[in-house]
Amino acid sequence: MMQITDMQKEQQIQPLFRLGFRPFFLFGALFSVISLLVWILIYRGVTAFAPFAGGYWWHIHEMVFGFSAAIIAGFLLTAVQNWTGIRGVQGKVLAGLFALWAAGRLVLLFPDMLGYTLSAVIDLSFLPAVAIVLARPILAIKQYRNLFFVPLLVVLTLVNLEMYLATLYPQTFMINFTGYTAVMLVTLLMSVMAGRVTPMFTANGTGTKKAEPLPWLERACTATLAIATLSLLLQPLTGFNPVLFGSLLIFAGIFQGIRWFRWRPWITLAVPLLWSLHAALKFIWFGLILLGVSYLIAEVPSNHVWHLLTIGGMGGLILAMICRVSLGHTGRPLMPPKLLSYGFALISISALLRVFGPWGAPAFTSYFVELSAVCWFIAYGAFILKYGPMLSAPRADGRPG
Repeated sequence: MMQITDMQKEQQIQPLFRLGFRPFFLFGALFSVISLLVWILIYRGVTAFAPFAGGYWWHIHEMVFGFSAAIIAGFLLTAVQNWTGIRGVQGKVLAGLFALWAAGRLVLLFPDMLGYTLSAVIDLSFLPAVAIVLARPILAIKQYRNLFFVPLLVVLTLVNLEMYLATLYPQTFMINFTGYTAVMLVTLLMSVMAGRVTPMFTANGTGTKKAEPLPWLERACTATLAIATLSLLLQPLTGFNPVLFGSLLIFAGIFQGIRWFRWRPWITLAVPLLWSLHAALKFIWFGLILLGVSYLIAEVPSNHVWHLLTIGGMGGLILAMICRVSLGHTGRPLMPPKLLSYGFALISISALLRVFGPWGAPAFTSYFVELSAVCWFIAYGAFILKYGPMLSAPRADGRPG
């Protein structure tokens, strides 16, 4: 039985802090737009503004540990209520977690405020704090299956630490490898979550039979991504073998693709909340295969291909999921505003522009980067515009949350 606070107590809490998805989805999306705008200004040389460790490091770090980490936190802190039947974190504790995340963004944007060490400590504290809050209800009812996400957050914190070490010991911890490790770890998390929810969402949204998972395929999807991620994480100790890494990515992409086809994405084309989800998952399996090829064939530019995972995969899947979760948990029908259908398409266009534009026409790289960013601005701007009022107001059906 769900342990829900009484409505009188619920109404004393600001709607924005009644459940984890509310502040982290809204401000995570807003931060993605702000941080990308700052990065474009730095990239184009329009401003001499210098965030923590320089624009390049800051851009990689903040899109993973600023934007993506906020969405991951919001999703997990909300989902744990469904998993355990125990009321999700809210009120002052949730506001404290959000303040810690926001403080991390602020001190990295203005590093002279507190200096290197304190700024790093503040940022590094966020994911462990989320892990502790997440673990409590799971341990309380001994639901160890979902405890998987707690060590994953700890490993993500270790990767975050590696990114800071890369600024101090660049010969040992390379920025590119640490950033790519973070992307692979988030991709692993997305793969696990997609395996849990996509068949159910697809069946419910289309009125068709659910595609039952194949245990060996689920294990193969997880194992190949985990081994590839581990090879990057241990790179400072073991070195980097591009042939091994590329081969692992190709196998990972093939397994992801087989699973994606089993979910019958073609039956979702009339349902925006579903086709957007499947489109993002296509970028993951296609991106993994092409990225693997890029480490075997020098002519394929891996630095551009990574954006199939970051923009098309991460950006697309996050937008699809936060739209769906926000509607469901604010007591509204699962019908996104029409403007978001264009937003879903623009994320796909953003990924294609960012990858294949510079690859095909290197002389115009900066223009493709800017066009890609504009597509992101519009897509996530549409979410902020349409979902901001939902996330900052009480549930439409009057229930807690």
